[in-house]
Amino acid sequence: MRVVCKMGREMLDLAGSHVKPGVTTDEIDEIVHKALIERNAYPSPMNYRNYPKSICTSINEVICHGIPDKRKLRDGDILNIDISVYYDGFHSDLNATYPVGEIDEESKKLIRTTRKCLDEAIKICKPGALFRDIGKVIEPIATANGYSVVRTIVAHGVHELFHGNPNIPHYAKNKTPGTMKPGMTFTIEPMVNIGGYGNEVYWPDDWTVTTADGKRSAQFEETLLITETGVEVLTAGAPLNI
Repeated sequence: MRVVCKMGREMLDLAGSHVKPGVTTDEIDEIVHKALIERNAYPSPMNYRNYPKSICTSINEVICHGIPDKRKLRDGDILNIDISVYYDGFHSDLNATYPVGEIDEESKKLIRTTRKCLDEAIKICKPGALFRDIGKVIEPIATANGYSVVRTIVAHGVHELFHGNPNIPHYAKNKTPGTMKPGMTFTIEPMVNIGGYGNEVYWPDDWTVTTADGKRSAQFEETLLITETGVEVLTAGAPLNI
């Protein structure tokens, strides 16, 4: 898991380095695909439940699972890139939201808030912690900033399976069962909307999820390992600077 998660971080950083106005998400997808094949790895999303690409690219009001295409990124967009890698029998999963050129202050605040939601949730992870308490940390941070947390899409176990137990909601007062134990690996990946929750729209492509009101959404994700004494962020990267 450490090896594949380190590779996942390398791929996300590579993808992020190409985010700028005029670049298409298809081009970023191709860059990551080629880099993975060169490393004898495989993009976990490709052909997963008929998903047609190697990465997910979610722009502006797209909450998650956007499919790369020929649309050129524009100055002022925000772009989430979600990378999942399969290597030597194990999967990693991580994502980040990037500014495209110069973005407005509301978008900067949304990105910073979403990252804080993830970072504060990671801090409570340790043996004996309850999975349902992750949402108890995340939702108050989002609502204090005037935002909402997506409830219909959850974090998950990741290891030899791309998606496995536990399923982890990001909102407070959820009833998900389970206690963290050493050796567990799973994601936390809050999706935070400028508008309200419960207004998600699912596109006919069976993957893309957007806000119904067209307001922006941001997301960050890491893969975590519960250790004997706490938590290790297997996909850790450089601190956010927005």
